[in-house]
Amino acid sequence: MNSRAISWSRVRRCSRYGIDSVSIGCVVLLLSVLCLAGVADAAGPDADPREQYIPLLCVLMEEAPTGKVTYSGKVIYVMVVFTTRKDAEGLEVHFTVGPGRFSMMTQTAAKQAIVNTARALGLSSDSWSVGLGALEPGLIIDGPSLSAMVGLAVAAMAKGESIPRNRVITGTITSDGHIGPVGGVGLKVSAARQAGLQMVLVPSVDTSRERAPDATQVFTVGSVRQAYEALTAPTGLWSGVRKGLAMQPVLLANNHPAQ
Repeated sequence: MNSRAISWSRVRRCSRYGIDSVSIGCVVLLLSVLCLAGVADAAGPDADPREQYIPLLCVLMEEAPTGKVTYSGKVIYVMVVFTTRKDAEGLEVHFTVGPGRFSMMTQTAAKQAIVNTARALGLSSDSWSVGLGALEPGLIIDGPSLSAMVGLAVAAMAKGESIPRNRVITGTITSDGHIGPVGGVGLKVSAARQAGLQMVLVPSVDTSRERAPDATQVFTVGSVRQAYEALTAPTGLWSGVRKGLAMQPVLLANNHPAQ
């Protein structure tokens, strides 16, 4: 595998999202060394790693000099690398230590989500090796709400499929195969719309009881299988999948800081 060709290919893809092409070259090089190489080495010389950049919805907390704290939604992009090993000794997940990083809570949530998603879809994760890398320098990703997107993206890669870059979900994956609730849904939906993402899935468990005339409509999902079908459905079949999804208004002014 030609690492230089891979790096420049990643640069071109990331530049579509407005990420600076010079800085991303350094980011990609680092991630290639720490993430892609590590996962491939764990899997063996005959492995064929797959990779994908996925969007994640998060809530940023900012404190002004006056001490006032404000919250805003943001879309960030994470690199996911997947391959399979010849053994079946259990799921391996590698997290890069730069340029951005994942908190221990987030790492635990992501690992559990991958296992829970695989189980819900009738897959075994025992031979999987996964690498996760945060692209934004200095960013600390903290919270479990990215775990559903990570788990579903990894499962899609394991099945030889992928999630289109304009689709995203926020939520957790429960042990019984459901999409668990998260906070800050309104802020995340607003950020997704501003970033041009065309489909947003949120847990069917409503975390906000407030409603307003200017609320937006998003799709709600209750199970892993339902979320997987919605996220991976080919564009030509999307209208049929959409009929099975519920619509629910989410207040854009929801400032709940929970991740």
